[in-house]
Amino acid sequence: MSVLPDHEIRRLATERGMIDPFVETQKRDGVVSFGLSSYGYDARVADDFKVFTNVDSAVVDPKAFNPSSFVDRKVPVCIIPPNSFALAHTVEYFRIPRDVLVICLGKSTYARCGIIVNVTPLEPEWEGQVTIEISNTTPLPAKIYAGEGICQFLFLRGEGAPEISYADKAGKYMGQRGVALPRM
Repeated sequence: MSVLPDHEIRRLATERGMIDPFVETQKRDGVVSFGLSSYGYDARVADDFKVFTNVDSAVVDPKAFNPSSFVDRKVPVCIIPPNSFALAHTVEYFRIPRDVLVICLGKSTYARCGIIVNVTPLEPEWEGQVTIEISNTTPLPAKIYAGEGICQFLFLRGEGAPEISYADKAGKYMGQRGVALPRM
């Protein structure tokens, strides 16, 4: 596998719609940076957040997830309580080519504040807005800025296309828009 450079990411985004909307140069003046970088793409977090709350003393069960464990917020700045997390989604919609696998890492600006971003790999031929888990590991409330960078995607090209892609197996998170909660 090889990591795709900026010019190949740009080509796939503009010619094949891999990233929409696509920001061709990295924006950083006064914001957490986003857009195309040397070997990746820094995605923005949208202004829709689901902030975890334990008001009902619910048990977190990935097989039977209770949506009432979240409080919905549509805000320009989301406050995540201490030692808690929020779910959000990217502004960008991704269409992953059949021979590409995408890995996501959190941005260092947030990581240095104890804010951890988690996203599972984007599989070949998956498409949608990416649901992002944002953990506040600190004992203090933490701010997340909508419309600014939250994570960086690295695009890895395989030696060939897989026999079965995410689209072929009709994956349960295909085509998602907004935050997608756990599904069975």
